[in-house]
Amino acid sequence: MIKKGLITLIYEAASIQRWNDHIRPWTGFTEIDKQAHKMFYAYVLAKCEGGHVDMKKLIEGGICEFFHRSILTDIKPPIYHKLVKEKGQQIDKWVMDQLLPLMEGIGGGFCERVERYFNDPEYAPLEKKILKAAHYFATNWEFDIIYSMNTQTYDIERVKVETTNGLKKCNTFEGFTKFKRDAFLQDFMSLIGKLRYQQRWAKAVRMPQTFVMGHMLVVAILSYFMTLELDSPCSKRLVNNFFSGLFHDVPEALTRDIVSPVKKSVEGLGDILSEIENEQMHEIVYPMLPLEWHPEIEYFTIDEFSSKIRSYNKIIKTTSDEINEKYNSDKYDPVDGEIIRCCDHLSAYIEAYMSLSYGIRSEQMVSGYDFFHEAYKTKMVGGIDFSVPFGYYDLP
Repeated sequence: MIKKGLITLIYEAASIQRWNDHIRPWTGFTEIDKQAHKMFYAYVLAKCEGGHVDMKKLIEGGICEFFHRSILTDIKPPIYHKLVKEKGQQIDKWVMDQLLPLMEGIGGGFCERVERYFNDPEYAPLEKKILKAAHYFATNWEFDIIYSMNTQTYDIERVKVETTNGLKKCNTFEGFTKFKRDAFLQDFMSLIGKLRYQQRWAKAVRMPQTFVMGHMLVVAILSYFMTLELDSPCSKRLVNNFFSGLFHDVPEALTRDIVSPVKKSVEGLGDILSEIENEQMHEIVYPMLPLEWHPEIEYFTIDEFSSKIRSYNKIIKTTSDEINEKYNSDKYDPVDGEIIRCCDHLSAYIEAYMSLSYGIRSEQMVSGYDFFHEAYKTKMVGGIDFSVPFGYYDLP
């Protein structure tokens, strides 16, 4: 089971401000939002590259690099790259010394693969190229926004040259070129970027503030680790649960966040809102994406909290318990919407806990915390005891 310390490390990235020696927007420029945006870029670049990308290695590589960056905190990129170039092995060893105690208890051989990712240059070479390019695309997306605000800032032109050249050097795989030439895919990533500005718990004063983009990555990572708790989960199940977690709030880029109390205030309103979100996705999002990607994106975003499989080209709703018993195979393309929902609730619960533990109280925070605290006292889903991670965050 994931330890509290590792979850804490994930959330520390919500307080790491990027470009904090430049004028910048106050929303969505944290490390956790950047890392989330990076994983969307990684997904799109991998899809452009084709079917020979190992998506499991891509996901785990992205998680490794996220933890690596979180531990090293906010080192300026030129200094960071210089340190990695000159002392890369020593830095990676030090990072692993910090990470391994936190990762103890995560199943499925994850720790061994993390060590190999850092120590074996021959491990996941294509996936590392994709993640490097995704990093630079996300960084350049940020820089394009702050550049006009910082024309008088010292050394800004050198930073521009470095970010531009860094991205150019990533043109080492076919998917990079395909993405660069596709204006629709770049529009899609710009739309996704809006989720970096959308604040969660919009009516509540709290600390730290989090945004929809970072929240989606938290849910994706938690879903991945919870899936590793299962007995030999198939690869498609792991990959689907991560990307379903990552994509689960994508429609909010079109509708913005509609809080649960509003959805539940009128009978049937939630269903109407789901229909509107689906219409908006088909009118705005899907035209930006290659036709062959549509079924997968729909699988990730429609009924995102329902466990389901594919059989004879039909989507069949099921339960995570039934997936364990009958459908834990790549041929069924399983996704555990129930587990993702629990991870979504865990993310909200931790956000409420953090604010309350800092002494910042509001009716929304208190009622949200109390609701989840009661609901997950004995919650089991798919054989996973969710009372354990929820129990990490009991207020005194």
